Amino acid sequence: MTQAVTAPPPANTGKKLRLPAWPVASILAFYPVWWALGLGVLIFALMAVPMLFLLIRRRAAGRPLRLPPGFGWWAVFLIAVVVSIGALGADPAGTVAGHAVGRLPGAGYKALMYASLTVLLVYAGNLTEAELPRRRLVKLLGWLFVVTVLGGLLGMVAGNFQFTSPVEWLLPSGVRNKGFVQSLVHPYAAQIMDIVGEGQPRPAAPWGYTNTWGNNFCLLAGWLVVAAWQTRSGKAKFWAVVCLVVSVVPAVVSLNRGLWIGIGVLIVYVAIRYVMAGKLWVLGAVALAAAALGIALVATPLGDTVGARLDNGKSNGVRSFLIDRAVEGFQGSPVIGYGGTRNTLGGRNSITVGESAGCERCGNFTVGGNGQLWQLLFAHGAVGTVGYLGFFAYGLWRFRRDRSAIGVAASGAIVTSFSAMLWYNSLVTPLAFMVLAFALLWRNSIEGETT
Repeated sequence: MTQAVTAPPPANTGKKLRLPAWPVASILAFYPVWWALGLGVLIFALMAVPMLFLLIRRRAAGRPLRLPPGFGWWAVFLIAVVVSIGALGADPAGTVAGHAVGRLPGAGYKALMYASLTVLLVYAGNLTEAELPRRRLVKLLGWLFVVTVLGGLLGMVAGNFQFTSPVEWLLPSGVRNKGFVQSLVHPYAAQIMDIVGEGQPRPAAPWGYTNTWGNNFCLLAGWLVVAAWQTRSGKAKFWAVVCLVVSVVPAVVSLNRGLWIGIGVLIVYVAIRYVMAGKLWVLGAVALAAAALGIALVATPLGDTVGARLDNGKSNGVRSFLIDRAVEGFQGSPVIGYGGTRNTLGGRNSITVGESAGCERCGNFTVGGNGQLWQLLFAHGAVGTVGYLGFFAYGLWRFRRDRSAIGVAASGAIVTSFSAMLWYNSLVTPLAFMVLAFALLWRNSIEGETT
């Protein structure tokens, strides 16, 4: 009786089953290029296609596909996003009446982006050290902080800089002239606002909005520090310090109070983590940095800028008004929400002030447009909010013992995003950086490098 002989697998099978790094790496490394082309945040949806294909191909070939810890929470959120679309036709009290069909594109866009970032999360978490080393991913995120600072400086010195992107040229004029479409495909350096003076440029490049610029500033700052200090190059450390010092200028000039609070939250969190690990020197470093910042604010015009911003809280009334509307809307549909945002009838002082062809931003404020928390409550109800917050909160708890530099930076980014959700929306790039931070925590735990 002869024994069957099984032919060995082809030598290159392992290589075919490997996940390439380019879908993730190209998004991050070439983001300024995508922005200039008019792709911007759309690149996440475009790259989700090959990522999903590669994940399915590897799973079909018998390779295991890991899901992140606590993914059940995220699945609940995604289900809530889809189910809540059924409520798009509802008109909560005090909002502009409309039809579900007219609201479907906006809701569909958000659902597509949530799905795309889910693919990014799973793909980045399944990459191995041989495919995309964590240190390389950290460097790419640190690079994007440099891009953020450069974009901030561009917004300061050339606030009116803008140009028509190639993608924008391809769109019909009736589409590309819409304010929302402009924010996606039209590159510009800053948003011009009159918060402390007429025509004040506030940095936005390459993230589309000043608030998104400030949110990403907080989410990415820690990665530059980790990337620099993980190298043996004294030159890299020097330039990282220079970048951090220079970044103070656009951070202050942005007049972004949420950014200032977020950086404070990040510094306090990181300091607590290091003190708990017995590294008391961090207290001296924080005190030294605080003293240097104080001197800079006193000795330069930056202090006057901060003072002027604190004295001019023009947005406070609008934010309070929108928070009240979001809470009232949540009470009207507490389980699944309304599937998306709504526009208020007029402004906070009068229902007669509204949007027109000549002034798209007059009145008709967006309920759910002033913070991720309020959007979650209003658009996706308690189910969606619990699923979203539960996923990231579970990640913080699950990886709480990760005391590595990557672990502290990643958890710090998620913690600061929790404070930011009171005034910033997360789609698209802030949430992308949040899921990448989660993926790094997840991969740290798999590799066993948490100290």
